[in-house]
Amino acid sequence: MEELSIDAIDLRLLQALQEDASRTNQQLAALVHVSPPTCLRRVQRLRQAGVIEREVALLSPDRLAALLGHGLQAVVEVSLDRQDADSLSAFEARVIADPAVQQCYRVSPGPDFVLIVGARDMPDYLALAQRLFTADANVRNVKSFFSLKRAKFQPRLPLA
Repeated sequence: MEELSIDAIDLRLLQALQEDASRTNQQLAALVHVSPPTCLRRVQRLRQAGVIEREVALLSPDRLAALLGHGLQAVVEVSLDRQDADSLSAFEARVIADPAVQQCYRVSPGPDFVLIVGARDMPDYLALAQRLFTADANVRNVKSFFSLKRAKFQPRLPLA
């Protein structure tokens, strides 16, 4: 397997794609000062190497709230009774398979996991909690923090 190397042009491409992945290849090439064929080849290489996992649309929760209702966002801390590798992996596999779980982190110290979850309303969150936490005998403690306002959301990785 060929080892991937990243240079300054790749970093500029990645930064530009993190800011707006809807740009055309021509726009992206002009922005990072390379030819369109070079730009396309480099972006394809970064995709094939898995550096670019996928491209998604970021939806505006405020604009959707007027159409669908606000919904709930929660940060959830989960502590398990058993922290052996199999128990941690089993819990992780269960929660990441659930579509309501938007993000899942194993953390230390403190709780074993921190989750970011979304629900339509409180009954929907209750169903999620029963499905993921109450039904699991290994879950010792759950602490949920409900978002009142999203002040910032920036799904971008810091690049050198």
